[in-house]
Order: sequence, then structure tokens, then C-alpha cells
Amino acid sequence: MHAAVVRSFDRPPRYEEFATPDPAEGRVLVDVLAAGLHPRVRSGANGTHYTSDGHLPLVPGVDGVGRLPDGRRVYFVADDDAPGTMAERTLLDPRRAVPLPPDADPVIVAAAMNPAMSSWVALRRRVSFQPGQSVLVLGATGNAGRMAVQIARHLGAADVVAAGRDPRRLDLLPGLGATRVVSLAGDPDLAAERVGEAAADVDVVIDYTWGHPTQLAIPAVLTRRTERSAPLDWIQIGSMAGPDITLPSFVLRAANLRIMGSGQGSLTAAGIVAELPSLVRELTAGTLTAAALPLPLSQVERAWTAPTEPGSRVVFTTSA
Repeated sequence: MHAAVVRSFDRPPRYEEFATPDPAEGRVLVDVLAAGLHPRVRSGANGTHYTSDGHLPLVPGVDGVGRLPDGRRVYFVADDDAPGTMAERTLLDPRRAVPLPPDADPVIVAAAMNPAMSSWVALRRRVSFQPGQSVLVLGATGNAGRMAVQIARHLGAADVVAAGRDPRRLDLLPGLGATRVVSLAGDPDLAAERVGEAAADVDVVIDYTWGHPTQLAIPAVLTRRTERSAPLDWIQIGSMAGPDITLPSFVLRAANLRIMGSGQGSLTAAGIVAELPSLVRELTAGTLTAAALPLPLSQVERAWTAPTEPGSRVVFTTSA
């Protein structure tokens, strides 16, 4: 078969022939129809993701839309030890797959499920989020952040504060459900002050930035809260701005801050998969929107580093 193959962590994958995986107990060989190029895929392909074992060669891709031997189409999440999804075929564990409705667009599903899943699962599994609460999305101008704005409003958030750097993407977020937008551009200290003023009394933070912006934002938000004993759930999902922060000890004593992560390990695979059918329904119904750029898998090397339009996600397709 053909696949995107990573043979060096410092080069994009190349389209080449690769051995078709042998079906194993509990796994089914499926035709891959579409697989999204997510940040999680990039970090796996360059060896920087925390689950990377350093072994090469590898086929990247963490999820996709596949066709089972009986013709049914499913969305599935690949096992950590299975070949990636950017190939004509891969192995699928039926316990990590959900059927797609006949009218589901494989490209849209492949583009949207991974970025949407992060905030959908976080708000439904990591915290007891209730309609009427308020949410800050830190890093809202990325694809996952844009989906998080939509999802927070869809799940009943009364107030969604969207903070991000890209002014073009920031301008689009009120149309997706943001009630307030905050620019993270310019002086970092001033940006943190803007975040603190706009999001002082939110109930939940969905954080895709981490690093220096989060390090400044946490005290800025907490010191402005009307009632510091009111719980604030800070959910760390991404680390676009850096993997580490320095957290002053006083913020943990002076406010009711609960920091947690949402991702592989903090949630069981079964818990994540249990949320997928409802998310598929929302995407198929058009409740949540996503822009996709479908490209043949054969173009993977060129497309890996090519710029895309704001809000658009590359989805590799096969002729299967």
C-alpha cells in the first residue's frame, strides 16, 4: 500500500510504499478514506509529543474516517501502538470507532472531530459544566479554539470570552458564539491585563496556549475575581506557547483554582469514545462548523509545511 512515512523527525513525511499491516486479534484492516492533519499529528511526526517512543519509521495520523470490510463507514481513533491513519489502509479497534450517518461528509468529520473533541470531552468529562456558566478560551484563534467557542455556547455557556493573537481570526469569533474577544497580541503584560479584565469571573478556562501567556493570565484573572472562593477550573489542553509555566504559590492559596489536563491519560479511551457519537451527530447536523481543505495523500510532503487559510484544516484523502 501507499502511506505517508516519517523516516526522520526533522523532515516531513513522504508518500511511498509501505507494508500493509497484518490484522491482529481484536483489530480489523480498514480502508482509510480521510485523515486530518492536526497539531497532534505534527507533534507525533516530529517526535515531540509526550507519547512518542522515538521509533522510526512511522506512519503519522491519530484518527480518520475508514470503510470497514462490510462497506460501513466509521470515524475511529487509532490505538497508540497501531500504524497511523495517513495510509491507504490501517488497523482499527472496533471499540474505538463509531458509525457515521449516511449523509456524513468524511472530509468534514476528519477535519473537525479531533479539534472539536478536545473541548467537547473536557467540558463533558473533566468538569461538571452547567448551562449558564461562563468560559474563557485561551488560544481561541486556532482551529481547536474556534471549535471550543462554538462548543461552549452550544453546551449552554452564557458568556464565552475568546482570547487569541490572530486579528483576522479573532474578528470571526463573535459569529461563532463568542460574547467578548480579547487580543493577545502586543505587550504580554498588557495582554494579560486585558484577559484578566474580560474573564475575571469565568467558571472554566479552556487553555490551548500554556507557556508565558498562561503564566501571566492566571494571576491576572485570579486577582480580579469578585469572589475568589468561587471555583475556577483551568483545563490545560494545548501548549502552543510553550510546555512550562512558573506558578506563584500565592495564587493557589488566594483563590479556588483547580488546574487539570484533558487528553490521553487523564481520560480513559473508553470515556473519550463514549462522547464521539453525540459529537458526530452535531457535526453532521451542521450545529458545529468546520472548514476543510481536502488533498490527495500523495501531496503530503508538499502540504505538510504549506500555509492554509485561517480556520481551514488539511485533510488527506485516498482513492479507496
